[in-house]
Amino acid sequence: MSRIAARFKALAAQGRGALIPYLEAYDPDWDTSLELLRKMPAAGADLIEIGMPFSDPSADGPVIQAAARRGLKAGATLAGVLDMVTDFRQQDNETPIILMGYLNPVESYGYERFCRDASSAGVDGLILVDLPPEEADVLAPFAKANKLDIIRLVAPTTSDERLSYVLSHASGFVYYVSITGITGTRSATTHDLEAAIPRLRKVTKLPIAIGFGVRTPQQAANASCIADGAVVASALLSTLAETLDDKGRATAETLPRVLAQIEDLAKAVRSAGGKAV
Repeated sequence: MSRIAARFKALAAQGRGALIPYLEAYDPDWDTSLELLRKMPAAGADLIEIGMPFSDPSADGPVIQAAARRGLKAGATLAGVLDMVTDFRQQDNETPIILMGYLNPVESYGYERFCRDASSAGVDGLILVDLPPEEADVLAPFAKANKLDIIRLVAPTTSDERLSYVLSHASGFVYYVSITGITGTRSATTHDLEAAIPRLRKVTKLPIAIGFGVRTPQQAANASCIADGAVVASALLSTLAETLDDKGRATAETLPRVLAQIEDLAKAVRSAGGKAV
């Protein structure tokens, strides 16, 4: 059983959903982002999503775009991101790691080489925003051979016909984009989510995680109960950005404040006990 499947199964047995925090690799520098990654599980992360910095994102709002620019300025490379995961795996072999990003860097790295190296580093799943199922043959065989889940995005605007097709090509879990638009700009209501998730349940048995607009502990708790997990990204990156000095460098506040925010989110998710509030 994969780490992703094992983690969702364990959480279901506990009667709760997952907290999936996001960090941008190399933001604001290698050492800080690596230390944040190392400390996320103890703070309450059930799975971790790592952004692969890219210069021309299509789905990311201003907060994640700024984080990606900081990461690139700090020298981020795809090989460096994989090195970060390798380092993390030296102390944690159970927390699932999902890489999120765009196709261009992967194509440049080489599809087969990337899947092989990602698996060797300890990556469990991939979210490639601009890789639709129709064009996934360039990557999918290599991902499958290296036991990497390809996690698919679906949105409120995804038609029933399209939903069935997209989810037939998914593995690991389903990422439900809860709003129309880019990340971190607004949030879906509990009512909207309660209406949307059953439609997905009809066509997939995979766990469902809700992202794009989950910011507060209560929103994370509700999302993790209505679905199977909550992804929190922009809210954490906003906090990180607030702690940087005037030259964009980490300060003594950076790690403690972000980790405290993860702890608050995790506490809310665990306290909800499977019931939206």
